[in-house]
Amino acid sequence: MRLRYVPEMIALARHPADLPWPTTDWPEGELAADVDAVSLTDALRAIRDLPEGGGVSLAMLVVHRGRVVAEQYGPGTSGETTLISWSMAKSITQAVFGVLVGDGRIDVDAPAAVPEFVGSQKSVITVRDLLAMKSGLEFVEDYVDAAASHCLEMLFGSGSEDHAHYAASRTRLHRPGDVWNYSSGTTNILARIAGDVVAQREHGSTEEAMRAFLGERLFGPLGMTSAEAKFDPSGTFVGSSYVYATARDFARFGYLYLRDGCWEGRRILPEGWVEYARTEVAVDPEPPHFGYGAHWWIWRDQPGSLAAHGYEGQYIIVVPERDLVVVHLAKVPADVRSPLLAQLNRVINAFPLCRAAI
Repeated sequence: MRLRYVPEMIALARHPADLPWPTTDWPEGELAADVDAVSLTDALRAIRDLPEGGGVSLAMLVVHRGRVVAEQYGPGTSGETTLISWSMAKSITQAVFGVLVGDGRIDVDAPAAVPEFVGSQKSVITVRDLLAMKSGLEFVEDYVDAAASHCLEMLFGSGSEDHAHYAASRTRLHRPGDVWNYSSGTTNILARIAGDVVAQREHGSTEEAMRAFLGERLFGPLGMTSAEAKFDPSGTFVGSSYVYATARDFARFGYLYLRDGCWEGRRILPEGWVEYARTEVAVDPEPPHFGYGAHWWIWRDQPGSLAAHGYEGQYIIVVPERDLVVVHLAKVPADVRSPLLAQLNRVINAFPLCRAAI
C-alpha cells in the first residue's frame, strides 16, 4: 500500500519506559513544573462554567506524558458515564481501516468495493477518496434543515434502514479526488466496506463479525471496556456517528494515535497510518478553518496535531509536540462553539513543547 507523508511532521514520542500502559488503569500524576498551572486552571474553570446559552460541558480529561493530570465532569456525569461520540466515530472508522490495511485485506488505492458503484461513473472511487472526503458524491451535511439535509435523511428518514445504501446511491457530482465535501454518508459507505471484509473471514452476520472485530482488534487491546458501537438495521456499523464510551476510554483511543498506532509493545495500526491521518488534504471553508486529513481533523495552530470532532462539542485532540491528549465531551451547539474552542486551546497551550519539537 502506498501512503503519503508530510516531510516536516512533528515526531510521535514513545510511551515512557517507566510508566505502565493505560490498558487497565490510567496512571495519574501531578502537573509537571513546566506546565502553566494558573492558565490551565482558569481554562478548565471556564469550560466547566460555560456562558449562559453556551451549552454544557459533560467531561474533560487531559493526559500529559502518559498520565491523567486533569479531569472534571459536568451535571449527571462521572468517570463511569458512557457518552456519545457523534462524528468522533469517523476517526474510529479510520482506525478500523488501518487494522485491515495492516492485515493486507484492504488497498486504499483500489476502487472501493461498493455494489451501488458497479457499472457507473462511481466505479472509479477509491477507498483513499472516501477517507479524504473526496468521493465526488452529492451529500449535504446539515444537522438542522431536514428538508435539505442528506445526513438527517440518512440517519432518521428514508435511509435509516441502510445508511450505506442511501449514501452510495447519491449522484456523482465531481471527479473523485477533486472536491472535498464532509459527509457522514461517506463514512457509512466505508463502514459497510469494512464490515463486508471482516464478515468474509468470520462466521455469523456482518454485525456479529464487526462487533467481534472491534472488540478483538481495537477496543479490547486498548482496554476500552466501556466502548460500544451501534449498528443500523442492515447490520452496518454506524461509523459516522455512534460509539459510546467513557472519557477515559476515548482518551485511550487518542493515546493510540499519540503513540504512532502502537500499544504495549505491539503495532495496532500499520506504520505510517497516523501520518496518513494527519496529512492535510483540505481546509474547512467554515471558521475556524480546521484542516482535514484522512477522517481526522487538524488544528492548524497546533503543528502535527490531529483531532476527532463530534457534533455537540466532542473532541479528542492529539498534540504530539506537547505529548498531550485532550478529551472533551459535551452538549454545545455549533453556533456558540467559539468560547469552548478558545478555552480548549488555552488548555493545550498551558503545556510545554517537547524538547524534540522546539
